[in-house]
Amino acid sequence: MRRFLWTRRRLIRAAAGAAALPLAHSVLAVVPTPATAGERWIELASTHTSEVVKVVYRNAAVYVPDALAQLDHVLRDHRSGGQIEMDRALYDLLADLAAAAGRDPCFEIISGYRSPATNAKLAAGSRGVSTRSLHMQGRAIDVRLKAYPTADLCDRALELQRGGVGYYQRSDFVHVDTGRVRRWAG
Repeated sequence: MRRFLWTRRRLIRAAAGAAALPLAHSVLAVVPTPATAGERWIELASTHTSEVVKVVYRNAAVYVPDALAQLDHVLRDHRSGGQIEMDRALYDLLADLAAAAGRDPCFEIISGYRSPATNAKLAAGSRGVSTRSLHMQGRAIDVRLKAYPTADLCDRALELQRGGVGYYQRSDFVHVDTGRVRRWAG
């Protein structure tokens, strides 16, 4: 009997995971909020492609592969189409950053992954782009937290002490990464 119940629970969980399949062309997945205990969710909206993905990306201590694939896709290099597996700690950092701000983790994405060619082109045109950017390793993201001041978001990111934080006031975004702790203004 115990074995049957365990299998039944697994089937119920699998069915719940199937509910996160794509629902529309521009919205990759939708999940009710808030997430149930032990789940972590995030919403990413690309400012360049207008794609939005909202998924439970982690159940308790286990990352959800299909959800991660959707997040990685929306964070692809919008110039080249190149895509890599983003650092999973980056998603946790964003969720924790939103929690520190007292907000739902709904972010506008300015830049996620950058191919080396894209990064070189951007670095050639601006002294504010590192030639060794963590964007090329999938360890950095430039964001805005919806309906939250970017200056305050920068402060919350600095308080977390979880990686690099750059504040770009003129462009109105915050860079966060999973590299060493450091700060700058662009």
